[in-house]
Amino acid sequence: MDSNVWLVASVWMGLALLASIISIRIGISVALIEIAVGILAGNLFGIHSTPWIDFLATFGSGLLTFLAGAEIDPASLRRHLKPALTIGAVSFLIPCLAAGAFAYWFAHWDRQASYIAGIALSTTSVAVVYSVMIETGLSRSDLGKLILAACFVTDFGTVLALGIIFANFNGWLALFVGVTAVVLWYLPRLARFVIRSVGHRISEPEVKFVFLILFLLGGLAKVAQSEAVLPAYLVGLVIAGVFVHDRILMDRMRSIAFSILTPFYFIKAGLYVSLPAVAAGALLIAAFLMIKMSSKIAGVMPLTALFGFEKKKGIYTTLLMSTGLTFGTISALFGLTNKIITQGQYTILVTTVIGSAIVPTFLAQRFFQPAGSRFETTEEDIESMSPPDAEL
Repeated sequence: MDSNVWLVASVWMGLALLASIISIRIGISVALIEIAVGILAGNLFGIHSTPWIDFLATFGSGLLTFLAGAEIDPASLRRHLKPALTIGAVSFLIPCLAAGAFAYWFAHWDRQASYIAGIALSTTSVAVVYSVMIETGLSRSDLGKLILAACFVTDFGTVLALGIIFANFNGWLALFVGVTAVVLWYLPRLARFVIRSVGHRISEPEVKFVFLILFLLGGLAKVAQSEAVLPAYLVGLVIAGVFVHDRILMDRMRSIAFSILTPFYFIKAGLYVSLPAVAAGALLIAAFLMIKMSSKIAGVMPLTALFGFEKKKGIYTTLLMSTGLTFGTISALFGLTNKIITQGQYTILVTTVIGSAIVPTFLAQRFFQPAGSRFETTEEDIESMSPPDAEL
């Protein structure tokens, strides 16, 4: 069946539809259900990825990361810059040091492998958090925007650490950094020009313009031996001011992402989990997961109290900051590809990362979800041009 693209696509879309129905019925984020469906599909039915699915999954994670950046209202970010920077920085630093130290001193991994473990388990999943924010309606609140901004700071620390410790400093990397800087500087003006000149037509030229930028920077990132998803968040962040005044465009891109692209990403993430390998390394996986969550809680929870969060919202924020997926798997895959970690270590890290996408998100949504959030998109979301603020 692998040679029949249509049948393969129908199987994957059937899994995505099943995940959506289950998510609606039980009120849990569809991202988590898609990961769980991927785990079962891979282990019970032998479903596996293909090159074209790999591309759709990578583009899905990049587009989701871009949308998460574009969702951050610059005015709201400036208003909550101090808590976002503080929570995000601590959310990266403490788990990175704790997981790296545990890998080196207790799991007896070598120094380079321990660096990868610390970096992979320091992350917060923008993909999972953004999916939850959209489904619950919190993306339009100050709390949701603060959490997304803190996620950005955490993952920026992850990318910076990976780059400083392991980057291949050469001409291609310099070209990638230079082109990215120039594009980011001019992008808001270019985006406004495209929307003003040819925007809101049936051919959706403004959407194609955004995709062009993401493809171009993603391609340069790969040439520089980096990851295509890395510049996506920055692109979204710098044109967030444009998107906040064009909710129709945001809604269209969101529909593209959640209907056809992100299911491939989340289901594929589940395929990484081998249940026999999980059973063999269960104790180490549980230890790493406990280290990640406990260090996130120890670092973030006191800060939410310091910045005046209500207790329930503080716990909710802490749990979402404890998630991991996109940059965690990217870091682990980087280590495996460059022979820094072994296949067994990779399996342990990726399984831990996926566990951190599921466990804290489930706890947050089941027991600490803020009052008034919901699991549907209303007409108000589509028509609203300036999202209202909510009290923290």
